[in-house]
Amino acid sequence: MTVTTETLAGGYSGGLLDRERIIAKPGFNRWLVPPAALAIHLCIGMAYGFSVFWLPLSKALPSAPESCASLTLAGALFTTDCNWRVADLGWIYTLFFVLLGCSAAIWGGWLERAGPRKAGFVAACCWCGGILVAAIGVMTHQLWLMWLGAGVIGGVGLGLGYISPVSTLIKWFPDRRGMATGMAIMGFGGGAMIGAPLANILMGYFRTDLTVGVWQTFVVMAIIYFIFMMGGAFGYRIPPAGWRPEGWTPKVQASSMITHGHVHLRDAHKTPQFWLIWAVLCLNVSAGIGVIGMASPMLQEIFAGSLIGLPDLSFSQLDTAQKGQIAAIAAGFTGLLSLFNIGGRFFWASLSDKIGRKNTYYTFFILGIVLYAAAPTLADLGSKAMFVLAFGIILSMYGGGFATIPAYLADIFGTQFVGAIHGRLLTAWATAGIVGPVVVNYIREAQISAGVAPGPELYTGTMYILAGMLALGLVANAFIRPLSQKWFMSEEEVAALQAKTAAANAGPTGSFGIGKGGLTGPALLAWAVVGVPLLWGVWVTLKSSLVLFG
Repeated sequence: MTVTTETLAGGYSGGLLDRERIIAKPGFNRWLVPPAALAIHLCIGMAYGFSVFWLPLSKALPSAPESCASLTLAGALFTTDCNWRVADLGWIYTLFFVLLGCSAAIWGGWLERAGPRKAGFVAACCWCGGILVAAIGVMTHQLWLMWLGAGVIGGVGLGLGYISPVSTLIKWFPDRRGMATGMAIMGFGGGAMIGAPLANILMGYFRTDLTVGVWQTFVVMAIIYFIFMMGGAFGYRIPPAGWRPEGWTPKVQASSMITHGHVHLRDAHKTPQFWLIWAVLCLNVSAGIGVIGMASPMLQEIFAGSLIGLPDLSFSQLDTAQKGQIAAIAAGFTGLLSLFNIGGRFFWASLSDKIGRKNTYYTFFILGIVLYAAAPTLADLGSKAMFVLAFGIILSMYGGGFATIPAYLADIFGTQFVGAIHGRLLTAWATAGIVGPVVVNYIREAQISAGVAPGPELYTGTMYILAGMLALGLVANAFIRPLSQKWFMSEEEVAALQAKTAAANAGPTGSFGIGKGGLTGPALLAWAVVGVPLLWGVWVTLKSSLVLFG
């Protein structure tokens, strides 16, 4: 349809989810958009914390054996007589991130046309609807329903929810691209900090002699998440075409890595820059996700008895009770790493606005290589605090890589299709989610097969190989250059794409953004709605991680 001046007067009569419906009007405060994005990312970020359900679900049938020894994976999908194995449940986690990357790549272009509100709405329906389907799977003890619901349908919701705010935030904050995307994407890292303890509280409330309380927890969490995600989706607004923050003008530098043109979605993947950035993200994530997957056993096997004041005892010399003690301490270590992961998403992305995206990734790779290479020495020295700090910094750069990459793409390819291009790039995440853990686990198993006992030596080779991955990323980052002019759309093509929102420019642009808003009452309230749960999650995580130094 054609947008008329009725749009400016609030007379648009199209659908509630239509892109034209959410063009911001004069007086809108851009600081309301990041909390809307956080509301969605904090909900879908529970994907990182789904492992909290595995052990309770492995005992979902109180009168049945914990698992049937002869049960195949295909049999596990349909059995109603045997308890599920944790390994069979863990496939849901794999499905999450494979479907996240694939759905973001497939529907990223649709998102750019449909707008963030419609994408956020569909994401909420998929993520929360998938959890409800999983609840039915638990009630009927059908694992295939859990895979389909949480893993497949929920995974599609993850992909759409993850990329829904990216291009919108970059367009609202052209002066602070890294900070804006960092604010939203840190929510994905923080979702498990809220969701995992909430799930434990709910399972404890619903648990009886006949039920482990998981399906009831799924239903309650799906309702809570749906309310929050709907609030986020309907809080989205997009700026009028050509809008800029009051008083801000782009810096023009001959050697700048920041383009002022726009590359079409159909052409982005044809450029070497796209695949270099793909490699940069994949290698950074492969190294980091490998550490996340082995953080708990790594700490236990390296420091063993020293974690409980018995430095002379190796891991194999500990009894069952002592291993339980150090497992609890290792859980605190994992929680502490998640805090670094979240903080890094905001810190590094904001810093990238000052030093540039390419220099930020140089920092990730160079500092990461040093820390990975130093980790075996720190382990041999028994320096627990320095070891924890080193991996905290590594995980901060893992999270920072996710938050910085959308701004990197906007710098190279422009903002017109950045959300869709980002969606396609997330296939690097799906790849890393398989490569990283497989490589790390294979190396560990090979060391054990070679007779290496649990201890610092078990992970020495792993650390050096992860450092090698980062070295390859460093090389890929060095080759990234500004695009040739031939890849950019003409001004006429850009104008045609922006035609639907061009009429909104008739309003006074100075009424938008921080120049006429900032952290006003409504903005503070919106931030409180997402900030209070996040602070609660941080407090719970800090409380458990302090055991590490207790």
